[in-house]
Amino acid sequence: QVQLVESGGGLVQPGGSLRLSCAASGSIFSINIMGWYRQAPGKQRELVAAITSGGSTNYADSVKGRFTISRDNAQNTKYLQMNSLKPEDTAVYYCFAGRFTSWSRVQYDYWGQGTQVTVSS
Repeated sequence: QVQLVESGGGLVQPGGSLRLSCAASGSIFSINIMGWYRQAPGKQRELVAAITSGGSTNYADSVKGRFTISRDNAQNTKYLQMNSLKPEDTAVYYCFAGRFTSWSRVQYDYWGQGTQVTVSS
């Protein structure tokens, strides 16, 4: 089992920045990808960003150039730096961890508790 604990999020004005963190513990040897999905009311869940244990990254087109996913040296914690935030970024952000074979074959095994990000003036 892998436990994911998220932190960060909150209320920010348009154009502002936030950083989300996701700390993994437990059987982390069983996972090789982590990232975030988000879901806004009335909208489909959307992959925001992900990073593999090899350092390969993937971003939603809507966040490219604004969001950056990174990891600490021990690779147990991932960060999502969100800059130039827009009202349409408002959603609940869920950290995930799983197994990566290719970007079209990802097994989502574990989920964090979710954290609210609200972008509003």
